[in-house]
Amino acid sequence: MSAKDVYEYALLRVVPRVERGEFVNAGVLVYCRARSYVAARTHVDEARLTALDPRVDVVGVRAALRAVESVCCGGDAAGQAAGDDAGRRFRWLIAPRSTVVQPGPVHTGLTADPAAEAERLLDLLVR
Repeated sequence: MSAKDVYEYALLRVVPRVERGEFVNAGVLVYCRARSYVAARTHVDEARLTALDPRVDVVGVRAALRAVESVCCGGDAAGQAAGDDAGRRFRWLIAPRSTVVQPGPVHTGLTADPAAEAERLLDLLVR
């Protein structure tokens, strides 16, 4: 059995009408300090999203979620966060926002494989 490390995760929520506070889970951010790992996995359920707001900008939502994934990857695609370590990028992404794509509360767990955990959480909490 391989060693397990502490990881943190937060859901990515799409709030099409911020004033109403209704949301659809559309992704998960996973960070494991011990492995310098940060990643986002996303999935947009258009039917659920348009049920909350038929006029939601689905293309814009997808672009915002891709931007989160890019920040997680680091490098040139991360923009201003390009030089930041995984922890700083995660902390920046989980900072509260009043936008259409918002992070939820941070939770913790133990895992031997953060990438597999990201997929498991996406299946469990988003899809």
